[in-house]
Amino acid sequence: MKHLKNASYLLVCLFLFLCACSSDDSPSEPDPTPPTTGGNEPDIGDGVVNLTLTPCTGGNADIYSCNGYDLLLQMPLSAFGAERANDIWGWTDTTTNREYVLLGLDNGTAFVDITDTENPVYLGKLLTATAASVWRDLKVYENTVYIVAEAASHGMQVFDLTRLRNVSNPPVVFEADTRYTSIGNCHNVVINEAMGFVYPVGTARNDAFNGGVHFVDVQNPLSPVGVGGYADDGYTHDAQVVTYNGPDTDYTGREIFVGSNEDQIVIVDITDKSNPAQIETLTYPNIGYTHQGWFTEDHRFFILGDELDETDFGFNSRTLVFDFTDLDNPQLHMTYEGPTGAIDHNGYVLGDQFYLANYTAGVRILDISQIESEIITEEGFFDTFPQSNVAQFNGVWSVYPYFQSGKIILSDINSGLFVIQSSN
Repeated sequence: MKHLKNASYLLVCLFLFLCACSSDDSPSEPDPTPPTTGGNEPDIGDGVVNLTLTPCTGGNADIYSCNGYDLLLQMPLSAFGAERANDIWGWTDTTTNREYVLLGLDNGTAFVDITDTENPVYLGKLLTATAASVWRDLKVYENTVYIVAEAASHGMQVFDLTRLRNVSNPPVVFEADTRYTSIGNCHNVVINEAMGFVYPVGTARNDAFNGGVHFVDVQNPLSPVGVGGYADDGYTHDAQVVTYNGPDTDYTGREIFVGSNEDQIVIVDITDKSNPAQIETLTYPNIGYTHQGWFTEDHRFFILGDELDETDFGFNSRTLVFDFTDLDNPQLHMTYEGPTGAIDHNGYVLGDQFYLANYTAGVRILDISQIESEIITEEGFFDTFPQSNVAQFNGVWSVYPYFQSGKIILSDINSGLFVIQSSN
């Protein structure tokens, strides 16, 4: 089933254009001198804090509607010298037990110590490697963050997060430890922490892997080495890679790649990097744009978001759940529609909860404890975009729910950084 030629897809192509680029001969190089804003110093913002602890009372925390989640901290885009925010991830320093926000911005990546949300510390900013971009993505492996962007010739910045422990006179301008340049523009980066590989996806469609997935060995975290890729199913917008431990015992211990490839889901065994093997591809009714998905922790179900089905078909926020009991024969298990018409974006699983970045409807926290019985219920939310809940590309881009403290961090395209926590 193909829907990629409809008018809405042409519109999203404008939104998700991919800048073609050429790869450098060397796989990595020192990061160049950071770009500036035209003056002598780059603009990295002033670290201003708009709000600290603001409980959710009577359905609101200040101007933000909420249910069951308090606002701990909000910092605007001006705090970071940026015009837009995009991806977000977190890092816990296991040596010091401090918690850090890694916030993607149009013109770089900001680092904020949120251990004490009443007194956050904006440590500084790693500027974009080439030009600014609406799209930036980052993930962490072994105290190292890997950052990609849609900017032409950007490559993948590699930054040692332990450098955040001792920053004098913050905020400062950081430089990357190295930059992997066997890719140029890149939409997303995926990591399987169990295996020590980084997987850039959504690169130039005319590259060696057709914009599919690149295999990059980072077992030496600051020295990435490309070792191949997979191109057979075309462009991959986003993906998850796991060391599989689910119900299909044929694949126990295998490294499984699940790609969201625009108009289909692809499942590939990538254990042997020199010989990746397709397991299955699948579609579903009313495809708009197959965007991003995440396994339940038992690897039985895969929870998928389609980024254009709300605008193409008039659904409320639609989440699709696939039963991966048999990886060779996956089945659509159920669909869930949220209470608003907002577009769903990135979603992540933690235990029996699914944290859904829902653009103009903020973050929605879904109870998936009865997912086997085809029951999903919304148990709470925090709406960072009070203007509306309509199907537009504003509001929450992504969410990171994995701090042991229970802090949940959100990136809002228009308003910057939010830190929230359950009221219970």
